[in-house]
Amino acid sequence: MQKPFSYELLHVCKQSGARLGVLHTPHGDIPTPIYMPVGTAACVKAMTPREMEEIGTKILLSNTYHLHLRPGEDLIREAGGLHRFMDWHHPILTDSGGFQVFSLAGIRTIKEEGVTFQSHLDGSRQFIGPETSMDIQQALGSDIAMAFDVCSPYPCDYKTAKEAMERTHRWAERCKTHHTREDQALFGIVQGAFYEDLRMESARVLRDMDFIGYGIGGLSVGEPKPVMYDMLDKITPILPEEKPRYLMGVGTPDCFVEGVLRGVDMFDCVLATRIARNGTVLTSKGRVVVKNAPYARDFGPVDENCDCYTCTHFSRAYLRHLLKAGEITGGRLASIHNLRFLIHMMEEIREAIAADSFLDYREAFYKRYDLSRNF
Repeated sequence: MQKPFSYELLHVCKQSGARLGVLHTPHGDIPTPIYMPVGTAACVKAMTPREMEEIGTKILLSNTYHLHLRPGEDLIREAGGLHRFMDWHHPILTDSGGFQVFSLAGIRTIKEEGVTFQSHLDGSRQFIGPETSMDIQQALGSDIAMAFDVCSPYPCDYKTAKEAMERTHRWAERCKTHHTREDQALFGIVQGAFYEDLRMESARVLRDMDFIGYGIGGLSVGEPKPVMYDMLDKITPILPEEKPRYLMGVGTPDCFVEGVLRGVDMFDCVLATRIARNGTVLTSKGRVVVKNAPYARDFGPVDENCDCYTCTHFSRAYLRHLLKAGEITGGRLASIHNLRFLIHMMEEIREAIAADSFLDYREAFYKRYDLSRNF
């Protein structure tokens, strides 16, 4: 009997050690390395599912915390599951809700059974624990579910980081025990803050639990990027080579390059659409705040190397005009570009890995990409 999920390692770049693979799921194959756009409330902001397909999206994320509060997992299950509810016929990953609860620092209480918090919508008292998170995600029917974890802040002391990591491990066991949906993969999440010994311990403990895949959580939470890269250097060699590795919440071009170099297969971030709505676009030379005055008479495309609808039809001047005028179309066109830019970048990265030339790609990237215009 064929398994509903499997990861196939297709090639390892001889030049760099970067990985090329494919994750097989019930709703289609996911080529890796991959960027996964975020549809927090069952929708990528300003985008339709058809547009997401047109720009080459292979998998979307949705948010367990937000969908639990509104419209509720029972309604989505009644609608036929998340795929049918949002008319997306490709893979979906749902996070566990752990990071959102973590971000509610002033209005939540963490105990061994789970987290009690106030809804950001109406202030009502809510609870999510490992079993609750599994129930919600199984009702949603995503292809990939994430274990409920505890994310440590940056900075934090060793004792806090260790306690959060150990609780994450206990909760991972509870998630694995409670999770029963065979057509849904469950990923564990490595924690340990910014302490090498804790990160390595967490990777070993979760590896031994034998999850289908592994998230790397608690990074990109305010720490310097070299610190994040150092943690990845310690973690990825411990995680199983035959299983996918997902760096959670990371979505800038330079982090893609450095993450792939260190053996990461999957990335996600809301950055692409968030900055688009505020008038910022991604380019091969670095970010551009296209709302600024210098672009008022710039009649070139957002990025001359981009093949998206925005870049092949409109100028920076026109996009700036729409954004300054408060036209919804401005945010939509900027979102189309930013999303396609990141998806296309991953396509190029996969091609470079296949050609055993990823280090050449990395060198060329940094020659043209202005880090002073980075995030």
